[in-house]
Amino acid sequence: MSRWFSLARWWSMVLKEFLQLRRDRITFGMIIGLPLVQLTLFGFAINTDPRHLPTAVVAGEHSEFTRSYLAALQNSDYFQIIGTLPDQAAATQALVQGKVQFVVHIPPDFSRRLVRGEHPSLLVEADATDPAATGMALAALGQLAQTAAHKDLNGPLAALQPAPPAFDVTVHRLYNPEGNTQFNVVPGLMGVILTMTMVMMTGLAMTRERERGTMENLLATPVRPLEVMSGKIIPYVAIGLVQSTIILLAARYVFHVPIVGNVGTIYLAALLFVAANLTVGITLSSLAQNQLQAMQLTMFYFLPNLLLSGFMFPFRGMPGWAQFIGNLLPLTHFNRLIRGILLKGSGLVELWPSIWPLLLFTTVVMGIAVKFYRRTLD
Repeated sequence: MSRWFSLARWWSMVLKEFLQLRRDRITFGMIIGLPLVQLTLFGFAINTDPRHLPTAVVAGEHSEFTRSYLAALQNSDYFQIIGTLPDQAAATQALVQGKVQFVVHIPPDFSRRLVRGEHPSLLVEADATDPAATGMALAALGQLAQTAAHKDLNGPLAALQPAPPAFDVTVHRLYNPEGNTQFNVVPGLMGVILTMTMVMMTGLAMTRERERGTMENLLATPVRPLEVMSGKIIPYVAIGLVQSTIILLAARYVFHVPIVGNVGTIYLAALLFVAANLTVGITLSSLAQNQLQAMQLTMFYFLPNLLLSGFMFPFRGMPGWAQFIGNLLPLTHFNRLIRGILLKGSGLVELWPSIWPLLLFTTVVMGIAVKFYRRTLD
């Protein structure tokens, strides 16, 4: 019987695998870390019904009727009034830069027309690039108008309460008026694909050299660590730009995503994002001892990017701590860049708040990569 299967031999193999797992700290950390990360993100950070969305007001007048409606917006928990804007130009600028999700426009003759029974309208402009982020809030606008009117139209004005409503709320869904989810998802896919491929390819490239023993040959040359890593990165920059071109062509001619902004700005944003992800790949490859560990670290890095960047779930629906982590990740800023360029026609001035974090991230992570390269290979 022992000739075909021996419990002693079998148990020795089991012990050997447990010993290898104990020595492989990265794999052991992934066994514990991945479930904890997934439970935390899905249990606490993900919210498909965002509340407290930043809202600004362009007030042509201030009256008890407008104050009641704005208070109803605030009390609904969907809207958070963060301030007033002087005019339409400032409102457009705030929407393009993503500082606010909604702008409420109150005409200067609103109260006078209301008490005359002329059924005036309030205008609400919405940044509808992500339909999931604004859908529930926009659906609540009509009911909030009726609630505010019922509170203030009493006594001599009670006759204005029956249908039709005393005033209307006109909604302008900007940048994606039809609420097409492809306009939001397809640009984000560029960032997701570049994140996965760039980090994985550079991570595997470095560990492959280590496993084959060719890394020692580099140590025998006068090439410095920064020169080695930057030289390895350049070919993958070209690959990233080719991937970006393929995705842009598919977005335009297959999914009919509008390209409102400048194409050169798109490639500049893609170049910055590719560089950021390549430095991450180089850093992970310095930590990993083999290609399996590099794959594991790539997945560990990719998961928060996918869930906390606003690609799958509304960014403003997440709690503050999750938004803080998301703002540390390059995919979050690239999503804002690519959607802003394609759908809003944003220029470099409007995009700068998302450009400088990518530059800072790339510089810091590249410095970490050089430090780990020296410590690992010297």
